[in-house]
Amino acid sequence: MKAAQLLVKCLELEGVKYIFGVPGEENLAFLEAVRNSSIKFITTRHEQAAVFMAATLGRLTGKAGVALSTLGPGATNLVTGVAYAQLGGMPLVVITGQKPIRKSKQGKFQIIDVVRMMEPITKWAETVISADKVPSMVREAFKLAEAERPGAVHLELPEDIAEEESSAQPIEPIKVRRPGPDPKAIQRAIEMIHQAKRPLILVAAGANRKLVRKHLRSFIGKTMIPFVTTQMGKGVENESSEMYLGTTALSNNDYVHCALNRADVIIVIGHDVTEKPPVTMTSETHKVIHINFYESKIDDVYAPSLELIGDISHTLWALSESVVISPDWDLDYYKRLRKHMLQHINEKADSDAFPIKPQRVVAELRKAMPGDGILSLDNGMYKLWIARNYPAYEQNSVLLDNALATMGAGLPAAIAAKILNPNKKVLAVVGDGGFMMNDQDLETAKRLDLDLVVLILNDSGYGMIRWKQEDMGLPDFGLKFDNPNFVKLAESFGLEGYRVTKTAELMPLLQKTLNSKGIHIIDCPIDYSENKTVFGEELKSKTCDL
Repeated sequence: MKAAQLLVKCLELEGVKYIFGVPGEENLAFLEAVRNSSIKFITTRHEQAAVFMAATLGRLTGKAGVALSTLGPGATNLVTGVAYAQLGGMPLVVITGQKPIRKSKQGKFQIIDVVRMMEPITKWAETVISADKVPSMVREAFKLAEAERPGAVHLELPEDIAEEESSAQPIEPIKVRRPGPDPKAIQRAIEMIHQAKRPLILVAAGANRKLVRKHLRSFIGKTMIPFVTTQMGKGVENESSEMYLGTTALSNNDYVHCALNRADVIIVIGHDVTEKPPVTMTSETHKVIHINFYESKIDDVYAPSLELIGDISHTLWALSESVVISPDWDLDYYKRLRKHMLQHINEKADSDAFPIKPQRVVAELRKAMPGDGILSLDNGMYKLWIARNYPAYEQNSVLLDNALATMGAGLPAAIAAKILNPNKKVLAVVGDGGFMMNDQDLETAKRLDLDLVVLILNDSGYGMIRWKQEDMGLPDFGLKFDNPNFVKLAESFGLEGYRVTKTAELMPLLQKTLNSKGIHIIDCPIDYSENKTVFGEELKSKTCDL
């Protein structure tokens, strides 16, 4: 068969069900092979949206998502999404076309070195130079993309190679068992935990993969050690738990930092060096137990005292087998801290002020969304408010990016989440800035007949940067813009559009749209003056001595 057909056969064997992309003429042989396969091709309106969707599929399933583009400008449009997957630990395979590599009549038209462009932001990037190489290269691509730490892989398929014939056969994927931790390291960890006065668990991005939730819950249930999470660790354990002490939405000065700074032993589960560190964790400040699939990377803010390397679930199971509640632990401080944290989070959650305060938005979202409903966040000021104030009940029920932290991913990620979870409520929370970066793929969602709600938090500017600008004492400059009429924009796509004109309207609108068919756009004005009030004044003036 032709290399393009062989490649698609290999993708089918890898379990690929969807490919997202914008094809070009160099992809046509591949596209024809997809047409005759079991794989559904989803045409998007921008390559960036396609790769955000594919990366989100990888994030939610653990199996590499696949995105397609043509050469040149199509490939360059993939770059932000590829970096999003690589930094976020999301398994992804991107396939790009290229002019014939043996003989081309088009000179250098549209040609850039895509492989060299992709190399710094992927785990592996290669050109397929022979049809016979397709099976081994596809198998290697998926193995690398899905192996810990997951990330992005790139394959370039030139137009002439796609037409080349081969008798090679696809290579069957095999399940690779991850090793467990060293028994002596487990014993030393148990000793450190038993000897602690104020142990604390930090759940980070790496715990939000694989089957970690079950054994983490058992470990917390047996020890009653409180836990905090990073932004990308949200939802691994139910955050309605009395053991939950908050999410590190801010860099410092929050109640969660009081807990981290008071702890003498921090059990760090799934620390990811790409996620902004919540506090300095070195031997000079704490005893730190690093639990992850791979060894730590030492830097100025993270240097563990002990490392448990291997399958995280296995490690937590092994710890749970022997750890006991120690009479030396003093966890009362954490209980007092949780009370103050919840009191502060719930302040202004019922404010009727308009434009609506972020605390009220988050409280309404939590009331409106079912426990297993999925929030897909773009990147903006609201991400900090939701990470901090919104308790996640289920794993991957809050999809946010605290690695590349790019704007424009919220809507495409929500589309992918809804494709995978047609029976769950999915709501995209986006800023007016991020929404306008990929709003064209509302047409994709409409074409796929999805039921989706998009909440636009409208402040007519790049709100997070304006907050930083104000915090630095700089004048307001360069960050304001005007918006279209979002209701009419929605209607132009054949969707339902609404504008919140008073605070009391938000909750009924959320309930109505979440329980209706089709795609609904809600334009909600928001008052970000609370950034300065809460993050710049109230939290900085609080005390950790409780």
